[in-house]
Amino acid sequence: MKEQKIPITLGTEKIGKLLMQYAAPAIIATTAASLYNIIDSIFIGRGVGALAISGLALTFPLMNLTAAFGSLVGMGASILVSVRLGQKDYDTARRVLGNVVILNIVIGLAFTAFTLPLLDPILYFFGASEETIGYARDFMEIILLGNVITHLYFGLNAILRSAGHPRRAMTATIFTVIINTILAPIFIYGFGWGIRGAAIATVVAQSLSLLWVIKLFNDKNELLHFSRSIFRLKIRIVYDSLMIGMSPFLMNLAACFVVISINRGLKLYGNDLTIGAYGIINRLTFVFVMIVMGLNQGMQPIAGYNFGAQLYSRVTRVLKLTIYGATIV
Repeated sequence: MKEQKIPITLGTEKIGKLLMQYAAPAIIATTAASLYNIIDSIFIGRGVGALAISGLALTFPLMNLTAAFGSLVGMGASILVSVRLGQKDYDTARRVLGNVVILNIVIGLAFTAFTLPLLDPILYFFGASEETIGYARDFMEIILLGNVITHLYFGLNAILRSAGHPRRAMTATIFTVIINTILAPIFIYGFGWGIRGAAIATVVAQSLSLLWVIKLFNDKNELLHFSRSIFRLKIRIVYDSLMIGMSPFLMNLAACFVVISINRGLKLYGNDLTIGAYGIINRLTFVFVMIVMGLNQGMQPIAGYNFGAQLYSRVTRVLKLTIYGATIV
């Protein structure tokens, strides 16, 4: 069937062409998402105030920590899917899909259950003051309540790309950005929900996109699709996914500590507005970081598939091209 032929091209098509096919949609999606973050800051700054931007900046470390646990499962599992597809082990690839859903739900709920009761002390540790704690709390409470949705959305989107559908993965992200851009000003200005409105818009947009991705995985004609048999945790799959995802997890964790250190330093030697200014600069520079991340996301299915198929020269080739591209950026 057509969908089952898509992963096979990962082992036969020219590497340069494949990288363009997979990286271009990923770069477009990640760049659009980072540009929306800037637009979101404008909505919040104009609709709520400068201190709200500072409160938003204080949530970055916790957002990074959320992303760290999300990448621990999502990134690791998506690479494992690519490797298993390269090995033609389609049954295990399907089981990885089921394990991703279970792990994201468990980890997402556990993270929310742990951080929500301790949210104020955590935000104060991150550099919050009496003037900014309310904004940071209002935003982060909503995000944490929708944490499972966020984990599932990013995790399944990564699997979608690894299954040979980079354009569908891009469409899911672009759809989220568009819905978010429409809802944020309505919730912030129209309903008067302030910074909470921005968070609600994010969760609603991700929820709608997640429903579409779930619909795609419910298609029995797809190579990777939902079925009852795959929703059982397998120790080996869990272990392999977490071990592969450990590297991006630690990178996100390190980024979390860097932002915490900078925020605390800015609070000590500056004020709340300097933290907000750093947050804006961080979002602007993140546009370029996301371009490289998109390039990496496009490379991973290609490298994983060819590694599984033992086509190591192709793995080396795509790695070199990715390094060249990242260096140029």
